[in-house]
Amino acid sequence: MATNQSTSTNPVRRWFQLHVQNARDSLLELRSQPVATTLTVLVIGIALALPGTLNLVVQNGRNLAGNWESARDFSVYLTPGTDLSVAENLAGEIRKREEIETVQIIAAAEALAGFRESSGLSEVLDSLDSNPLPHTLIVRPKDKASGEELAGIGKELDDRPEVDIVKIDTQWVERLNAILDFLNRVVIIATVLLVAAVIIIIGNTIRLDIQNRKDEIEVLKLLGASDGFVRRPFLYVGLWYGLIGGAVALALMVIGGWLITAPLERLIGLYESDLNLLGIDIRGVLTMIAGGILAGWGGAWTAVSRHLAAIQPH
Repeated sequence: MATNQSTSTNPVRRWFQLHVQNARDSLLELRSQPVATTLTVLVIGIALALPGTLNLVVQNGRNLAGNWESARDFSVYLTPGTDLSVAENLAGEIRKREEIETVQIIAAAEALAGFRESSGLSEVLDSLDSNPLPHTLIVRPKDKASGEELAGIGKELDDRPEVDIVKIDTQWVERLNAILDFLNRVVIIATVLLVAAVIIIIGNTIRLDIQNRKDEIEVLKLLGASDGFVRRPFLYVGLWYGLIGGAVALALMVIGGWLITAPLERLIGLYESDLNLLGIDIRGVLTMIAGGILAGWGGAWTAVSRHLAAIQPH
């Protein structure tokens, strides 16, 4: 029984050993051509690093936009002298709208106390007969609320008799989000084009390798080697190109991020923002490596499928 089990596992073990040997031999072949290999993987790394860097820029831009979401808040100033209960009723009505997330009431007395503390004009304010500041509502819309919806709410509130001024300005936030959406499309297009370029580069490299080993391939086919046996080493060459190119792309992104992080954080600090810059996480690392491997394998498979069949023994 033990002999039969060992025999049944031999084909699997043999298959695994062949793949390990092909992978090792392919890597040794790349090492035997250091200049050509280095130039190829550098080109692949740069091509993969560009869309990855653009994607990080867009992600940080969206993080920045989310950090500035409070800029979408708008203020509703009630007519001076309006009773606080009227402000509370109006706040309750606004909260019921599906576009609104929260409504904060700043009473006139609270606003006057804050202004007294920050301005240092307490003596001047004490000389006034009444509080000149109105009750104020700070309205925070939901993320899904569009600029048109907020403008409509602002116009509706401005028409109410108890409302004096509605201060709303979300156009620049809308512009920022529109720019980020545009950049996201650019990232997608750039990713497709650059990955296609990587496939073409690797495919052309494998094609030259096939042409250089044409006589060897003809001999192998004369000896009865299958197409899969002949194809496998070239596929592993493409895999190694993609894997090493992905690692180079990650290294370039890390170095670039390290070079610009300090001045960028200093710039963000000047705007008194607590934004945390997003870097390459484990998901980004796996995506870059997997993308490089798939592009390398795809380029090699394209070249092998096209050119290997044309080589037949005479």
